[in-house]
Amino acid sequence: MEILSYGSAPSCYVVNSKLKLVERSLISRESRLPTTGNHGIYYTKVVWRCGSTRFYNIDQSYVGNHGQQRGSRSLDAIEGSKRSGSKVYSGSYDGYVIGGEEDAKDITGTEEPATKLLIPDLPDELNGEPGAPISSCFWEWKPKLNVHYEKAGCENVDSPNVLFLPGFGVGSFHYQKQLKDLGRDFRVWALDFLGQGMSLPFENPTPHSKEGAISSGETSLWGFGDEAEPWATELVYSIDLWQDQVRYFIEEVIGEPVYVVGNSLGGFVALYFAACNPHLVKGVTLLNATPFWGFLPNPIRNPGLARIFPWAGKFPLPSNVRRLTELVWEKISDPASIAEVLRQVYADHSTKVDNVFSRIVETTRHPAAAASFTSIMFAPQGELSFNEALSRCRTNNVPICLMYGKEDPWVKPIWGLQVKRLVPDAPYYQISPAGHCPHDEVPEVINFLLRGWIRNLESQGSVSLPLLDDPDSLKHTISRELEFIREGARKSVMVRFLGSNFSLWNKLRSYINSRFKLRKMAVKSR
Repeated sequence: MEILSYGSAPSCYVVNSKLKLVERSLISRESRLPTTGNHGIYYTKVVWRCGSTRFYNIDQSYVGNHGQQRGSRSLDAIEGSKRSGSKVYSGSYDGYVIGGEEDAKDITGTEEPATKLLIPDLPDELNGEPGAPISSCFWEWKPKLNVHYEKAGCENVDSPNVLFLPGFGVGSFHYQKQLKDLGRDFRVWALDFLGQGMSLPFENPTPHSKEGAISSGETSLWGFGDEAEPWATELVYSIDLWQDQVRYFIEEVIGEPVYVVGNSLGGFVALYFAACNPHLVKGVTLLNATPFWGFLPNPIRNPGLARIFPWAGKFPLPSNVRRLTELVWEKISDPASIAEVLRQVYADHSTKVDNVFSRIVETTRHPAAAASFTSIMFAPQGELSFNEALSRCRTNNVPICLMYGKEDPWVKPIWGLQVKRLVPDAPYYQISPAGHCPHDEVPEVINFLLRGWIRNLESQGSVSLPLLDDPDSLKHTISRELEFIREGARKSVMVRFLGSNFSLWNKLRSYINSRFKLRKMAVKSR
């Protein structure tokens, strides 16, 4: 095993997009890879909901219109933010979310006012609260396949390991708020899947071409040749490859079982990995996990059906697939398209996404990005479906925790509730307002819940789950309003815990009955 520091890694051909990030202050900055090494990587604090972040297509520039509200933190607020162990009183909640055409809709019964709870904010270097330093490294898994990862808190030798897996199109940079904060208590790792982030190849997998470039622009793209290099002949950026990557990373780099946390695609990979390797997993947290991945049939599960498809993501790309990639990649990688996607998946548009946006754009500028994207899109499904992986985890008693942003336009709340139905004893936290990436949009809440859940498992239940005050609470549905400090002022979100007695059918039936009674009363009053 060879661990390479970022500074000594093989030259990775990533072109600076020089995409302008224009803020209200009219100060422009070139997008760049964050400074890495054994020092911290810090974000500018997220601004308030009273402001907004808007995306415009102006000469391929990303324009962020941020309303900012700044102020010094009061002593009371600082002391309040430290009361992570404050007592939580019981409440009740008789509603739930089932999804809808535009926004998830509530089916609500009687609900008492939610108890407010002040939770810790993120560490703020400007206020003398440094976060954990973040190191950026490369691990050579196989010849020519170098995996990028970031780590924090490795000096916490007696603390649990927590591994974060990213969603599609992003990388370890999407978890910097977790590395910086949770790295103060745990040993925290974040991985870039092969074919994404900074785990793209350092060499062209198909450098030789017999017929020459198909188009004038193709010579700058890797993977568009006619012959694959020996190390790339069996390479397919599939979910099976990623779960193998996670297994070897834990065995060879981390060296002991971990808590795995995954967002979107990363949630599916986390569950899939845990189902195949329960001995390496202490628990799985799903953050708006996508419940399916891949379009083509798996050759092991459906060999006959798989033979119908002549190509399934291997290198080299067939000539007709190259032409298709040329047609769609320019649109997909356009900064305006990327900005629009971010606008969709973040429920609170005051969240600063400058760094995430810049890093995604930089990844698309890598010469291997287009072919890697195509390999991912044509890769077969995994050997296990999401529900099969979930069932296997339950059989193997793998602890599972569910945290879902309610306003997710892609993985609607109904998907999270279906997971809850299959694992009724798993704690389920619904967060609002929050979209597809709650760990980046409301990191204070996700970090608070993760800390509490891990401490509950590590203490074998002697420490209560977050938001709960006694074992009986596990059966009920509870609502809490969580407050935290950002830039000297308070922000709050609603978190609802769905207990083991939660039943989707019972809630739906209760809702229908209540609506029917209201309609009868309206008819009688006429």
